[in-house]
Amino acid sequence: MKLSLVEVRHIAQLSRLALSEDEAELYAPQLSKIIDYVEQLNNLDTSAIEPTSHIIALNNVMADDIMGASLPRLEALKNAPDTTGKFYRIPKIIE
Repeated sequence: MKLSLVEVRHIAQLSRLALSEDEAELYAPQLSKIIDYVEQLNNLDTSAIEPTSHIIALNNVMADDIMGASLPRLEALKNAPDTTGKFYRIPKIIE
C-alpha cells in the first residue's frame, strides 16, 4: 500500500508531529513498507488460536500471610536516627 503525502501529513497530525515537506517525502515510503509488512499478518490462519490477552497464564505471586513473632520494640528502634524512648522522632513538617 503506497501512502500519499496527504495521508502521511494526516498521520503526523494525528500523532501531533510537525513534519516538513522533506520529512513527509522521506517517511512516506518508510511508512508504506511498514504497513505492507503488517498486512502480511492478515494472511496468517489464526482460526485455531484462541483469543488471549497474555501469552502465558498469570498467577498470583503473593505469599500467604502467616502470623509470626513481632520484632521487639527496642530492636526496631535500634537503627533509628532519633527516638523518644518508645517511638521514632521525625522533624516537624507542618508549620
